[in-house]
Amino acid sequence: MVDHPNPSPLETRELFVQMGPSHPATHGTVRMNLQLDGETVANIDLEIGYLHRGFEKMCEESTYNQVFPYTDRLNYVSPAINNVGFALTVEKLLDLEVPERTQYIRTIISEICRIQDHLTYLAATALELGGFTVMLWAVEARDHYYHLFEDLTGARVTLSYCRVGGVRYDLSPEFEEKFHKCAAITEKLMVDIERLIHRNRIYLDRMCGIGVMPLELAIDYGFTGPCLRASGGVYDVRKDFPYLIYDRLDFDVPVGEKGDNYDRYLVRMEEMRQSLSMIRQCFVQLPGGPVNGPNWQVVHPPKAEVYDTIEGMIAQFELVFRGPKVPRGEAYGFVEGANGELGFYLVSDGSGRPYRLHVRAPCFALMQGLPYMLKGGMLADIIPTFDSINMIGGELDR
Repeated sequence: MVDHPNPSPLETRELFVQMGPSHPATHGTVRMNLQLDGETVANIDLEIGYLHRGFEKMCEESTYNQVFPYTDRLNYVSPAINNVGFALTVEKLLDLEVPERTQYIRTIISEICRIQDHLTYLAATALELGGFTVMLWAVEARDHYYHLFEDLTGARVTLSYCRVGGVRYDLSPEFEEKFHKCAAITEKLMVDIERLIHRNRIYLDRMCGIGVMPLELAIDYGFTGPCLRASGGVYDVRKDFPYLIYDRLDFDVPVGEKGDNYDRYLVRMEEMRQSLSMIRQCFVQLPGGPVNGPNWQVVHPPKAEVYDTIEGMIAQFELVFRGPKVPRGEAYGFVEGANGELGFYLVSDGSGRPYRLHVRAPCFALMQGLPYMLKGGMLADIIPTFDSINMIGGELDR
């Protein structure tokens, strides 16, 4: 008989676990292949999954204005920013200047969508840490803005509001008054939320010092937006490469120090306040005038002209069936999305449809850094850390 050494009383095998894609906290098709040493994440293999929507290829089969409903479904929590980013890219190739009132309106709806997006992040993070009340308050605030967009566009989520050279409608006469009511509700709810979780022991333990991303690595991974600024990176497209009328607005860019989950929360909370301030400034400065350009070879004519004149009818027919003729060339247009730099690389062959379109989605870069943020942490830390980058499956989809 062979003598064996005495076995250890505690077995220390590593455990392999799949988290997602059906897990409710993975928010989409994401799957995490975890290697656990007890409750510690020893290694992680991250798969972003496939929604199989083929966004870029669908756009290449559509006219430029038909692309806007598809852009809504990238980051569907802040769709107007996607609309604006694509419109600015096409207008860059056209060398087209849109009316001043349109630029203000685009800024207003972009900042409202930024607030909606951050409220959604706050609701999801709090809920998955047990803060059901915070979720209800954040969703309540967000829903008021959905009603506001419903009055403006007829849709609550997927707005399809922008057009090449303008927007679909002008603001309604009561839009500003309704916004101020929504803003007052939001500010009150934000104060209530801060009182509830700023000193909450559970919330602080799950957020402070968890999911730390150093600034140097954040830059290497391509982080932008609130996640980069939480790590101390002072980069905001609205400040560094101003577009629309952001250079006329007075606003601060909140920056964190530690790059942990709590800093990412604080940055977004302050960004909401800055967005409310910017929108109020826009209403003070808002000029009169048209919301669409006069060139019917690019911009849809008014309905009255379509129905009553042959010129209007022909222009409408040409734009709907063939699209605006965009000069040959390529352009990269980018805006400050709710999660970071949202870019569109567009190639035109001179027809009314994009020859090639590629989206620089901020979530794609953020997901690269997630394994670094999770390795060495606890299994329970996955949920708040994953929430803190605010991954949106629609824009992550490749």
